[in-house]
Amino acid sequence: MTSDFADALASGPLVLDGGLSNELEAAGHDLGDALWSARLLAEDPEALTRAHLAYFEAGAEVAITATYQATFEGFARRGVGPERAAELLALGVESAREAARRARAGRPGRRLWVAASAGPYGAMLADGSEYRGRYGLGAGELERFHRPRLEALAAARPDVLALETVPDTEEAAALLRAVRGLGVPAWLSYTVAGERTRAGQPLEEAFALAADAAEVVAVGVNCCSPEDVSGAVETAARVTGKPVVAYPNSGETWDAGSRGWRGRSSFAAERVRDWRDRGARLVGGCCRVGPQTIASIARTLSGG
Repeated sequence: MTSDFADALASGPLVLDGGLSNELEAAGHDLGDALWSARLLAEDPEALTRAHLAYFEAGAEVAITATYQATFEGFARRGVGPERAAELLALGVESAREAARRARAGRPGRRLWVAASAGPYGAMLADGSEYRGRYGLGAGELERFHRPRLEALAAARPDVLALETVPDTEEAAALLRAVRGLGVPAWLSYTVAGERTRAGQPLEEAFALAADAAEVVAVGVNCCSPEDVSGAVETAARVTGKPVVAYPNSGETWDAGSRGWRGRSSFAAERVRDWRDRGARLVGGCCRVGPQTIASIARTLSGG
């Protein structure tokens, strides 16, 4: 699939943003419910725009929307009907677009992009199962879950769909079928542990699923330890021949029981040189990676 975004990837690395939730929490927002940052789509979309803007101002070129945990099923539990849910999904894209407009105000002509996030089925469950996969659902059921949300996001015309934090190959295969024919490019990003998906499949097998998918313009990893990125990037580039996306967590560990982070950060911006050299073309951070680190990544990739 050819697109303006795919062409930009071919011209050199792009800097992704960091963790949206930690930027929102730093601004005083309570995200301790099942909708996570997606709750603000209805309650305070301006807060989302400000968070996206903080990353653009730090040097990010791609903003990932607050729709990771936004699903028709999740909204229905809050009494939100499908029509309004579709509007909120589109608002996630528009909030990031508005941030891009504001970021360009002082730098006309700056090229910025919006990636519409679509998290795994486990994100809707809000029980940590996106880090395990294997939900007991068949591929057809997973495809039927993902397709309506992807259609709604694609209708909002983002630059790319971010099929992210995918824990296993079965869900990846369902997502690849669900994204067909939408007219928007996508990246596919697994959450991994070592040389395997979180569900235990070899990364070669996982990445190979996307090798011939025309809709997929990049493949890689996110929401994993920084230490697991280099090997995964090299494998993804070798197996698929596509640009690679890499945006790990800070290195801290999520405790689903206490809904909090444990451990210390091991994310160093200097690592991105190695990731770039191995094939990474979309580089940023996920949970607990803030604007300061994204600024360091931007400087590193620009040679500063």
